Amino acid sequence: MRKSFYTWLMTQRNPKSKEPVALLADLVFEDTTFPKHTDSFDEVSRYLEDQANFSFNLSDFDRIWEEYLGH
Repeated sequence: MRKSFYTWLMTQRNPKSKEPVALLADLVFEDTTFPKHTDSFDEVSRYLEDQANFSFNLSDFDRIWEEYLGH
């Protein structure tokens, strides 16, 4: 079974980086309602679009998701 997107994303945290994946990781780390146990693109994408307490470029998210799938 694939590890959750959140678990993978936390390995990308780097507060000094301006890379989109690092920025998203830091935002998600601070978000207590992020869906932490899923590997579903639809679930995470819908959350970012409708429920996240921050805004993030969704085309950057799509590229990050592809990186997640390729790890």
